[in-house]
Amino acid sequence: MPRLQRPRRISDAPLLIAMSIATPAAAATSETQLWTTESVAIQAGKADLITLDASQRFRSGAANGEQQTARLLIDHGIAPGVQIGGGMAYFRSGAEQEMRLFQQVTLTRGIWLSRTRIEQRFLDTADKAGWRLRQRMQASVPLDRAKRWTLIAATELMFHLNRARPSDKTGLAVMRNQIGLRHPIAKALDVQLLYMRQQSFREGRADAVAHIPWLTLSWKI
Repeated sequence: MPRLQRPRRISDAPLLIAMSIATPAAAATSETQLWTTESVAIQAGKADLITLDASQRFRSGAANGEQQTARLLIDHGIAPGVQIGGGMAYFRSGAEQEMRLFQQVTLTRGIWLSRTRIEQRFLDTADKAGWRLRQRMQASVPLDRAKRWTLIAATELMFHLNRARPSDKTGLAVMRNQIGLRHPIAKALDVQLLYMRQQSFREGRADAVAHIPWLTLSWKI
């Protein structure tokens, strides 16, 4: 993966992220999905943040059909710009159900955010837990002095660490690239609209590429 160069200007940051992970899909299948998410963030103390969210993912039958998700996350600040956390999630579709545990470390500095997450995935279509490493890098760039409009650019790489099923691929399994805008629409309510390109790498088959508009409503309490 190419090394990110330090941006000369803040406006260069999203471009550097996109360029660093852009790889053309060779002989890939392609589809369009739509995702929506509702999120509530509760400041439980000076250093603790509890987040609850639910998502609806409108997908084709080739992508295991529509999916609903629910997630609970607790983050704890241990130093300026450093959080450790963990949580659990439930994923349901017509093809399978999944319970997931995860642990993460989040680093923030200026416009940059880096998140490293380890997941343990318990699927009803697998005999053992699947372990996955996720690495996310994000830039949040204010577009006006009041910081009411923010440009979001991010990439995330997902690595399968074992084979929960014989058909699973170890190593790099999924790459997500995102770009979009975030804007407050009320005192404690933000709306975010992203375009996400998700590429799934599969052994013995063509890669699967999904083009996803993703709308998120976020409340802060």
